[in-house]
Amino acid sequence: MQFDPPLQEAKLIKRYKRFLADVELADGATITIHCPNTGSMYNCQQAGSRIWYSTSKNAERKYPNTWEIIEVDNRHKVGINTASANKLVLEAIYNNVIRSLQVYSTVRKEVPYGAQNSRIDILLEDMVNNQCRKCFVEVKNVSLGIGDGMGLFPDAVTKRGQKHMQELIEIASVGDRAVLLFCVQHEGINRVYPADDIDPEYGRLLRQAEAAGVEIQAYGTEFNIDTSTLSINQELSVII
Repeated sequence: MQFDPPLQEAKLIKRYKRFLADVELADGATITIHCPNTGSMYNCQQAGSRIWYSTSKNAERKYPNTWEIIEVDNRHKVGINTASANKLVLEAIYNNVIRSLQVYSTVRKEVPYGAQNSRIDILLEDMVNNQCRKCFVEVKNVSLGIGDGMGLFPDAVTKRGQKHMQELIEIASVGDRAVLLFCVQHEGINRVYPADDIDPEYGRLLRQAEAAGVEIQAYGTEFNIDTSTLSINQELSVII
């Protein structure tokens, strides 16, 4: 995933109103940028932290700059743009990085499905013996690290996430392949756990989904600030 124009560095002053953040530039100027994350961003909004933002080529945007990455604990890069997760996973599928998802010929995005009128992030399809084989992939962004390589999802109660889990369980129950893929945009995380203290219902549904045959996977992200690129780089553990 390439940022063009390249990412720019700043220092975080504060995040507010969920979707806005004030940052200080190298010359001391202060600007307001868009914050593309509806979660709590727990552990990812410490004032004074280094952040990197992208700049849109759309001159009509009220806030043309978007917060993409923050450095936590003075060492770990964390991607806070939840929309980047789908892009990273799609790119990894096209580049055959995610081996378990290599065997499909068609890739579609945001396809309506399910009894609760959801949209699956990625639908993979292939014809086998004149029958359409489908794989429903739901992508979740993980940015909450709590130390010692541990990452949690979600970082806030997610009714939407609970609904998606229910939909995946139903998909698996009728014999189609269902995958929940955690895109871990945090350099300090090497294994993912359900955040039972934050959203116990999501944790319950996650375990129910695994028992029903939903595949639970996680992949880490490599951050290259010098080249303004992000990419999926390795499979991580999910401990349920």
